Amino acid sequence: MAPEAEAEAEAQARDVLAELRRLRTRVPLLSGALVAGADGLVLAHDTPDVEPERVGALTAAALGVATRMAEATGRGGFGELLVRGESGCVASYAAGPSAVLTLLAEDRVDIGVLHIEGRLAGARIGELIDAASRRAARPAPPSLTSRQQPPRPGPLPPRA
Repeated sequence: MAPEAEAEAEAQARDVLAELRRLRTRVPLLSGALVAGADGLVLAHDTPDVEPERVGALTAAALGVATRMAEATGRGGFGELLVRGESGCVASYAAGPSAVLTLLAEDRVDIGVLHIEGRLAGARIGELIDAASRRAARPAPPSLTSRQQPPRPGPLPPRA
C-alpha cells in the first residue's frame, strides 16, 4: 500500500473509532461496537469482550442473509438487523453502501435509543468511509521531473 493510501486508511480508522466511542457514551448498556466491510474485514472496533475478526465475519454472513431476505420479499436493500439473545442483543445497521455497523448491547438496553443512535452513527460512519473512498479515488497530481519543472518567473516589469 502506498504511504499516502496507508495514511488515509489510518485516518479513516481513527475517525470511525472516534465515532464508535462517542456512540458507546450515548447508549447506556452498549458493550461493544464494530464496523466491518461487506466482506467482513474489520475497519474499526471498540469491543473489549469479543474477538472483532470473528464478529466481523459473522456480520458479513448475517448481512448476506438479511440482504437476500429483504430483496426476495421486495423490501429493498439492507437497512438493519436485530438479533435478541437471552442476555442481550446484536444490532447491525447499514453504514453506507460498503460497510456495516454492529452493536453489542446488554439485555436491559433501550431498543428505541439503540435504533435511533445506531441509525445515526451508521449514516455518519458511511459518510466518513465514502469521503475517504472519494479522496482515495482522486488521481494524484503528476510529479514533475527536473526536466519538467515549471519555468521560473522572470523579473517583474517596471511600474509606470
